[in-house]
Amino acid sequence: MMADNGLITIQSRFGVAETIDRLVETVQRAGLLVFARIDHAAGARDVGVSLRPTELLIFGNPKGGTPLMQDRQLAGIDLPLKALGWEDEQGKVWLSYNDPHWIAKRHGLGDASREAVHAMAAGMGKVIAAAASTSQS
Repeated sequence: MMADNGLITIQSRFGVAETIDRLVETVQRAGLLVFARIDHAAGARDVGVSLRPTELLIFGNPKGGTPLMQDRQLAGIDLPLKALGWEDEQGKVWLSYNDPHWIAKRHGLGDASREAVHAMAAGMGKVIAAAASTSQS
């Protein structure tokens, strides 16, 4: 499902940590680099507060993202790509990410990066679906 704010969210069949583990494996198999994995719940615990499981994975490939920044350098604020695994109040686990088409619209990207944006959107759909173990049509 996509919200008006450009976020695409799908349900995962796995817990947050396993979902992000699966995403790490999937993006690395796809030749992408993992730049960081941030456990927000662990950070909350470190300061004495609670947060349901929430992990952010930052990943990408300069070959894919650079054309967007060459088109409009400020697109770099939304790159590299990232996905958030999170558990809701009912215990369901979700994976959310910014739709690359929304990123393109946000930054007014044009023809120079159109192909890269389409490839990024297709790739994100595939790696997210594989990590959450859903079918991608």
